[in-house]
Amino acid sequence: MDNIPPKLRDFVLFCAQRRSPEWPAIYDEMTRVAGRKLFQGLGYTELKQLGLSFSLSNVDRTIRLVKDVTSQNHQ
Repeated sequence: MDNIPPKLRDFVLFCAQRRSPEWPAIYDEMTRVAGRKLFQGLGYTELKQLGLSFSLSNVDRTIRLVKDVTSQNHQ
């Protein structure tokens, strides 16, 4: 997860600032923001192209992504 696209990182940070960065609150906020395209017009399709899946089958990867991004921001 060292190569997180900057736009994806910024999306996660945007969502974390709007709501708690804790799981599952951040997941709820990310889906809300993506559904309304509130961050730079990014929706589900665009985020998937950047490597973010909201699929429950990929939830472990999404949790790791969120933890990596939010922990890097607090260093």
